[in-house]
Amino acid sequence: MALSFEISGAQIDGARDYQEDAFLITNLTDQDGKPSALVIVADGMGGHAAGNVASNMAVQAFNKHVTANYPSEHLHEVLNGAILKANHSIAETIKETPALDGMGCTMVGVLLQGNKIWWASVGDSHLYLIRNRELSKINADHSYGGFLDAMEAAGTPVEPEPGLSRNMLMSAVTGSDISEIDCPTSPLQLQAGDKILISSDGLDTLSEGKIIQYCEWSESPKECSSALLNAVEEAEMPKQDNTTVVVINAVDKAAAAAVAVVEEEEEDDDEDITDTSGQARVAAKADLDKTADIISEDAEAPEAVEETVSVQEPALPAAAPTESKGLNKGRMFGIAAGVVIIVAIAGFFLFAGKKPAPTGTEMTTTATVEETETTTGIEAEETEETGSGIEAEIPEEQPAAETAVTGTAPEQKPEEKPAVETVEAPAKAVEEPPAKIEKKEFSDSLKGGGKGPVMVLLPAATYEMGSPSISIQTDERPQHSVTLKSFAISKYEITFTEYDQFAQATDRKLPDNLYMDRDTSPVIFVSWDDAYYYTKWLSEQTGHKYRLPTESEWEYAASGGQETPFWWGFDEKTGMAHCLTCDSPFDPRKPAKIGSFQPNQFGLYDTAGNVSEWVQDCWHDNYKEAPVDGSVWEGGDCTQRIVRGGSFISPQQSIRRTKRDKFRSDSGYDHVGIRVVREAD
Repeated sequence: MALSFEISGAQIDGARDYQEDAFLITNLTDQDGKPSALVIVADGMGGHAAGNVASNMAVQAFNKHVTANYPSEHLHEVLNGAILKANHSIAETIKETPALDGMGCTMVGVLLQGNKIWWASVGDSHLYLIRNRELSKINADHSYGGFLDAMEAAGTPVEPEPGLSRNMLMSAVTGSDISEIDCPTSPLQLQAGDKILISSDGLDTLSEGKIIQYCEWSESPKECSSALLNAVEEAEMPKQDNTTVVVINAVDKAAAAAVAVVEEEEEDDDEDITDTSGQARVAAKADLDKTADIISEDAEAPEAVEETVSVQEPALPAAAPTESKGLNKGRMFGIAAGVVIIVAIAGFFLFAGKKPAPTGTEMTTTATVEETETTTGIEAEETEETGSGIEAEIPEEQPAAETAVTGTAPEQKPEEKPAVETVEAPAKAVEEPPAKIEKKEFSDSLKGGGKGPVMVLLPAATYEMGSPSISIQTDERPQHSVTLKSFAISKYEITFTEYDQFAQATDRKLPDNLYMDRDTSPVIFVSWDDAYYYTKWLSEQTGHKYRLPTESEWEYAASGGQETPFWWGFDEKTGMAHCLTCDSPFDPRKPAKIGSFQPNQFGLYDTAGNVSEWVQDCWHDNYKEAPVDGSVWEGGDCTQRIVRGGSFISPQQSIRRTKRDKFRSDSGYDHVGIRVVREAD
């Protein structure tokens, strides 16, 4: 019997004045073109702001990894890898912001496909199966109490250690090594009538009998999740934890069709809005309620789409976890009062000004919702080639031609602008727009036809590279003066279409574009080795020397000539780039189209966020004995090459102009792209 799934989720703050849980439901398409679904619940720990950051970051990283690797014949490996990706994202954030050390989360990720359910979980969040009025916890409990219960069930009981709470976590997603992941190699077979509950441990307030009772009384997942959360609130438990519940009903196709008809009639009564495809229905209500739809195997296969519940990002992070967990979530480490003060001060600068989302959030989703995208883009006009060589200095001032930010993403590769132009960033995008500067743009002709990348000529300059001695980022030190010759660098990140010309000419495999437009999206899944050979091909095609930028050239170009961490100033600011915590309007699972944000003072786009960019240099642990003339720094570990600029999966602190990272040169990544340099003739 083929199954369909109804899914609905909701959450409450409990007795807290902030929300550390996060959950997400993503609609996918399996290898047969039939709908499937991914559900993730994360329960943050680490205090007010830190727990919120950890849970949201883990959910997004988990979701991104699964959607990028789905469908797959090895789903348990994909889910296990998603846990590791979530853990890595937290580790990177803690490295960038030590005040968040101690944050983490528990999480459960569930994949529904056909009649089967796969999962991966860490910690004490719950995955329950209700079948024939019996409640079974089907995922492992990584608390100390769960360990004691498991040992007793195995016939080898262990005496509890004095002073250890049953609620103490034995495994969690904290950025450190994960001691245990529950990820079975085989899925669980589901039956019609089964109910799946995915919840944070705030649901522990209710007994098993109460959970079964409310689920049996409810006719829909939405009603069930609401009833469970109402019961938690009515219990008025002191210090009630945040609670999140996602309910999944497994029904046969005939039942699904009947429910769908009933829901459509109810939507008509409520004057809901129906789209032209008939697949997505959005209730016209002021709150966040959404109409329940059905995941049916016979439905038309949609593209992957997700709906996210964003939780509060309040002003100050609280103390790191302590060893005693209780209903307030497991705390595995103590923290001194002085560190608490430091954390609070750092949290103020990191999180002040964030707008909290409403609590008591409820969401219902479907796997047949079509993907929509809100984009902003940059329009540009084509110019004639300025000549065979690069001039050593910026030409004299000529009449300006402004670049405008529009509300529509470019349908084609942005074209070139007049040879000399003055760029003024739109005033509405920043508080104090960067000053006007002059710049020269050109595009070399290719022997095989067409034009090469749009290049921007930068003048010779001397600047301070790296971070000052007070910085905790030792790999960005010592700060040192670098003197650069004039060079040209690509205005945009190289697109799939630009790279495809090289790949086709050299019989290389075209990189996967993850359903992105090849003309306007930055190329990804390209190794450093392939990027290097792309620049060699450009040199052969144009008769000029192209290469990847050196690390010092890249940092200067990304700075826009400024000495601040970001080209727009000292502070993190939303709406300036596509990154994990940038409040970007674009899909968090993939890069945005090139030129979707305003350029820096040099007229270069996406030097912060979107995709990280390969540079020429080998990896060195710091800048000791680094070149001071802008040349390529060989030696070091050349199996690891440097990437700069951060990406759509990076927190804002990782899109600073001085941020460095390394990746294997022979591998391609879904968040690493290319920007090229042309040397003066």
